[in-house]
Amino acid sequence: MSHKENVYVIDDDPTMRDSFDFLLGSAGFKVTPFDTAAAFLDAHAGLRFGCVVSDVRMPGIDGMDLLRRLKANASPLPVIIMTGHGDIPLAVEAIKLGARDFIEKPFEDERLIGMIEAALQQSPDHAKSNAVSAEIASRIASLSQRERQVMDGLVAGLSNKLIAREHNISPRTIEV
Repeated sequence: MSHKENVYVIDDDPTMRDSFDFLLGSAGFKVTPFDTAAAFLDAHAGLRFGCVVSDVRMPGIDGMDLLRRLKANASPLPVIIMTGHGDIPLAVEAIKLGARDFIEKPFEDERLIGMIEAALQQSPDHAKSNAVSAEIASRIASLSQRERQVMDGLVAGLSNKLIAREHNISPRTIEV
C-alpha cells in the first residue's frame, strides 16, 4: 500500500517513536513524530490532514488533555489513543472526548495499521464538511449590509416583492 497519508505520533519514549516511524513508514504512511503533546499542539495549525496516534501517559499535557484541547478547537484530525495501562473507564472517557479508537500496548502491528487506515477513510468527509461550512461562513461574511438583508428575507421565505417593499428598493434589485 503506497498512500503516503500523514500520521502524527506523539510519545515521550524515543524508542517507541522510532519503532512507530519504522512500522508506519514501512506501511506507506508519512510519519511525523512528536516527543510531547505540547510540541504537537504548537505545530497543529500548520499540519495537513492526518491521523494522530498518541500515548496517554506523558509528562506535561497527557493524551487525555490533548483530546480535550483538540475537541475544544474542533480539530478534524482523527485520534487513536494508546496506553500500556488501559482500563474500561479510561477507554470510555477517551471515546467520549472524541478519540476514534483506543488500543492497549503491546498490540499487533496490523491491528494498529488497520485502525489508522479506518480513521483516515472515515474522516475526510468530516474535514470536507468543515471546509464547506467555513467557505459558506466566509461568503456570508463578505456580503454587504443590503445583500445580507436580502439573503435574510429569502431565507425567511419572503417573496422578492415583499423583501423589496420592506427595504424600500425595487424587486429587480432583489432579483439581481
